[in-house]
Amino acid sequence: MSFINLKDITVSYDGKVDILKKLNIDIEEGKLVSLLGPSGCGKTTTLRVVAGFIQPKNGQFICEKEDYTYIPVHKRNFGLVFQSYALFPHLTVFDNVAFGLKMQKVDKKDIKKAVEEILEVVDLKGYNSRYPKELSGGQRQRVALARALVIKPKLLLLDEPLSNLDAKLRLKMRAEIRKLQQKLGITTIFVTHDQEECFSISDKVAVMNGGLIEQYDTPEEIYTNPSSEFVARFVGFENFIELDKIGDNIYQSKSGVKFITDISDKDTKTKEKLVGTIRPDNIKIIDNENEAENNILEGIVDVRTYLGKEYQYSISTEVGTILVNANNEKIYNQGNEVKLYLPANKLVLV
Repeated sequence: MSFINLKDITVSYDGKVDILKKLNIDIEEGKLVSLLGPSGCGKTTTLRVVAGFIQPKNGQFICEKEDYTYIPVHKRNFGLVFQSYALFPHLTVFDNVAFGLKMQKVDKKDIKKAVEEILEVVDLKGYNSRYPKELSGGQRQRVALARALVIKPKLLLLDEPLSNLDAKLRLKMRAEIRKLQQKLGITTIFVTHDQEECFSISDKVAVMNGGLIEQYDTPEEIYTNPSSEFVARFVGFENFIELDKIGDNIYQSKSGVKFITDISDKDTKTKEKLVGTIRPDNIKIIDNENEAENNILEGIVDVRTYLGKEYQYSISTEVGTILVNANNEKIYNQGNEVKLYLPANKLVLV
């Protein structure tokens, strides 16, 4: 059963242009859901609607079957971690974490106990008297998490909380966030533009574009089977071929090349014109056509780029330029003629 429901949420800042356009999403209790998309797609606006900072023009926000659409921020009991952490520089770690409990007028003894317990959970035991300026970026982020969690919120909202950290610390902190979320079993919404980051920690991902959710599914399903060209491009598919449907699982390019796919075309079954897409890693350069019966393209190497463990080749074919990643066992040079095999179980239709 859904813990959170956003129903036909529409938001406009100027009364003219809609930032969110009848957005719908259901989130199960105890799950970590990421809102993923480029800048301006509406993911932070969605989070702000949930937090209560923005009231939608239309639609409803339901939490635990109760209408929260017009409930004030301070009555929602949601934990929020900002991109900047928003710690009070003049307060100690203890006082920063205790701030929400003090606002709720919790007894001092209970505050002390709760703060010490949550600081131990986020591995900051003994840091009570330090100030934010005396902490590293990762420690400040954990203080912000502790402050959000100490009030025992119904919902945890994270607005790009790792964007100010260096790459190595980001890896460590995203693992810590996931571990904390699972340990506490708290329903969490995580906003990010980083595909790898959200795929590594999320139960489900909502890929957003232009104020709408293009696909809402598990990270594995979105990565292997995107539902639209936008999602495919956003999650790393780089080769796109316009196709016409000519039979069951059989398609043909404008130049007459036939392709077969084993992957269901989902919502595209009624469409005659489709786009086939495949990742550079999933295309094979073969020595002869006997290695495969279908989905063969002939091409000429235009550019070779060294990627470390492998090379990426830009290859001109009759369906356009195709990017292929191949290992270093055999190296192809500019001008070499090659044959490409696009496996039917890797060719996705959008």
